[in-house]
Amino acid sequence: QVQLVESGGGLVQAGGSLRLSCAASGSIFNINAMGWYRQAPGKQRELVATITSGGNTNYADSVKGRFTISRDNAKNTVYLQMNSLTPGDTAVYYCRCYCNARLYWGQGTQVTVSS
Repeated sequence: QVQLVESGGGLVQAGGSLRLSCAASGSIFNINAMGWYRQAPGKQRELVATITSGGNTNYADSVKGRFTISRDNAKNTVYLQMNSLTPGDTAVYYCRCYCNARLYWGQGTQVTVSS
């Protein structure tokens, strides 16, 4: 089994920054892509950003230029640096890992941006 533990969420004013972290632990033999998704109240879960083991990244158009995803392969950890936050970024942020050829989700961390 693989466990994903997220941290770094919280309350921030518009224009501020937050950094999310997600550490994967357990019986990990291979990690391919890791990523961040978010779900706002009343909306479907959506992709925020993903990163492959080789460092290739993909971002939602709404966060390009503001968010940066990175990973530390030695620590099995993925990060999401979020800058210039807006109230529209308010959501529960979920980490996802394609680990051992299976998909795993974290429990989610709340990000709230006040205007």
